[in-house]
Amino acid sequence: MGLCLMSEFLETIKCVDGEVLNIEYHQKRYESVLKSLGCDEVEDLISHINPPKWGVYKCRVVYAPHAIDITYDEYKKKEIERFKVVFDNSIEYAQKKLNRAEIDTLYEKRDGCDDILIIKNLFITDTSIANIAFYDDNLAIWVTPKNPLLKGTTRARLLDEGRLVEAEIKVHELRRFTKVALLNAMIGFYVLERYDFLI
Repeated sequence: MGLCLMSEFLETIKCVDGEVLNIEYHQKRYESVLKSLGCDEVEDLISHINPPKWGVYKCRVVYAPHAIDITYDEYKKKEIERFKVVFDNSIEYAQKKLNRAEIDTLYEKRDGCDDILIIKNLFITDTSIANIAFYDDNLAIWVTPKNPLLKGTTRARLLDEGRLVEAEIKVHELRRFTKVALLNAMIGFYVLERYDFLI
């Protein structure tokens, strides 16, 4: 077995009336993270998950090599309409770590907005809690940033299904899109009825 470097990571999994959704994508990312740390032993996540039988819950799987801790929180969706555009050319969040200090620091700059849109080297990446997609009228398709901070499980699934395509999207292109959607395990593919980006 390879050397395991201790750190804590997170999977957020949606559970509806006892059903665990899209577990295969969470399992794949969990295994990828551990293998990147040199750990050959992985668990079957579904064997550890036993959500409440009624209602919508956020299952939080906090893990490290040879350790898994699971909690359940009743889920209530937060309405998001206004985004503060923030710039950071050095931020890294390629793995879903429990420590989100860099993102939390940027979130504090939201100036009363509901969330932030993070720009790295003039390219759009993610919001603080979700991947993002834009509807391109010219191509008649939804596009999502080619290089997000985090390659989310919902993003991966929609790319596999052909419902999204990747594209490099610069910040000055924001205004040319006609629709915006947020993507994560809890909200799925959520098209915003109203939105604004403040620079």
